[in-house]
Amino acid sequence: MVKPSFDELINQTDKPVLVDFWAEWCGPCHAVAPTIEQIAKDYKGRAVVVKVNVDNSPQLAAQFSIQSIPTLMLFDHGKAVWRQAGVQPYSAIAQQLDRFTVAA
Repeated sequence: MVKPSFDELINQTDKPVLVDFWAEWCGPCHAVAPTIEQIAKDYKGRAVVVKVNVDNSPQLAAQFSIQSIPTLMLFDHGKAVWRQAGVQPYSAIAQQLDRFTVAA
C-alpha cells in the first residue's frame, strides 16, 4: 500500500486532519505528545491525526510557515481551519475537533 502524500491526505480525506508539527529535540513537543496520542485514540474513525517532524520535512514546515513548535493545525476538506503554537490542553484540541466531527 502506498502512503498518500501530505497534500493528498489533507485534501482527499472526508475527515478533519489534525497535524502536530514537532521535532525530536523539542521538550514542549514531548510534553504534548501524550495528549496528541490520546486525541488520536479518542477520535479514531472521526478524525485523522498526523505528526510531522519538521527536521525530516522542512518543506512542509516552510509551506505552512511553521516558526515555533509544537504547532498544531487542523484541516477540514483541505482548508486550514485552526492553528495554535505551544502546548495545548486536551480540552482545547478536542473543542476544535468537535467543531468538524460527528460524535461517536
